[in-house]
Amino acid sequence: MASAFRLRLNNLLHHRYFSSILSPDSTPLTSKQKTRAALGLLKSEKNPERILDICRAASLTPEVHLDRVAFSLAVSKLSESKSFEFIRSYLDELKSRPDLQNERFMAHAIVLYGQSGMLDHAIRTFKEMDELGFPRSAKTLNALLFACILAKKYEEVSRIFMEFPKTYGIKPNLYTYNTVIKAFCESGSSSSAYSILAEMDRKGCKPNTITFGILLAGFYKEEKFEDVGKVLELMKKHDIRPSVSTNNVRIESLCKLKKSAEAKALFEGMLSRGMKPNSVTYCHLIHGFCKEGDLEEAKSLFNDMPRTGCVPDSDCYFTLVHYLCQGKDFDAALKVCKESMEKDWVPNFTTMKTLVNGLVSISKVEEARELVGQLKERFAKTADLWTEVEESLPSLGS
Repeated sequence: MASAFRLRLNNLLHHRYFSSILSPDSTPLTSKQKTRAALGLLKSEKNPERILDICRAASLTPEVHLDRVAFSLAVSKLSESKSFEFIRSYLDELKSRPDLQNERFMAHAIVLYGQSGMLDHAIRTFKEMDELGFPRSAKTLNALLFACILAKKYEEVSRIFMEFPKTYGIKPNLYTYNTVIKAFCESGSSSSAYSILAEMDRKGCKPNTITFGILLAGFYKEEKFEDVGKVLELMKKHDIRPSVSTNNVRIESLCKLKKSAEAKALFEGMLSRGMKPNSVTYCHLIHGFCKEGDLEEAKSLFNDMPRTGCVPDSDCYFTLVHYLCQGKDFDAALKVCKESMEKDWVPNFTTMKTLVNGLVSISKVEEARELVGQLKERFAKTADLWTEVEESLPSLGS
């Protein structure tokens, strides 16, 4: 009886300890609120033990997207500090949780090991699945291949793809082939992907838009423009018409090569054929022209978005404000920033400080002070930093 009482007491104290991490005032939190609180804490936490305590307090699960984001952030923080033993012990600990004893968690654990560069542990986890009572499948094979890409061990992708399906009796699926093609393209060997396409044809696995998008990005990256043409012809052969996502891949790739004018020509071709772009299309173009220093074209594209029914996302606003500040076009930067803030999207501290100082440099002290006041009010955590900025500003009328 005494032993059972001590166990219940320990569990209660354990629960209260972890609950207090996410909610110091002991306010009960929903699962989503716990994860959001954990994300906020993880962003600034550096202590490995504390990082794990935060994750334990949130009871994260790979079933939920926001939880997967928190898992990924925690592993990234631990990897940065080279706390690999903490990653291993934590993932091993999670395998004993009853709610995580499933294939989905095993696949997620494999990916997290790859993200941290611990590929040997990812392979070990895959191999020991039968001992833990989980059947291996295309899902976990794909997770392992993706882990290799995250770890940048591209040669391992080829080895595992060649050996593991036969060894473990797994039939590759479309996602498997797309992952292998992605590995070839990321490693600068895009031409090797033709052999994968041939195997897909032999196995009766039809490529899709994603397959060809990966290939296009790879050939653009290697500046093999003839192969870009070949891929477009292959798409016709497989009765796959270029979609908005396909054109977005091409536009982004051209912009990365500082060929934004060519990307815009492709964009205009889309419009002439009646194909409606989306906010991603515009964001790639705006970023491309900004990087090339053509801020007027970037502003023109931004202002053109409502005409085609597109709404800028946060990345679009942040990119434009950043580059307008770099180009010392502070009036335009302020206008875009205000619009962004109305949607509750605020650029980072460095960009905002550059904007505030830039407004002062063009004698718009009142606007600078107003902006700082809004930032102090909205962001309590950085209020002291903004107070320092505010105190350094010249007084009005000086």
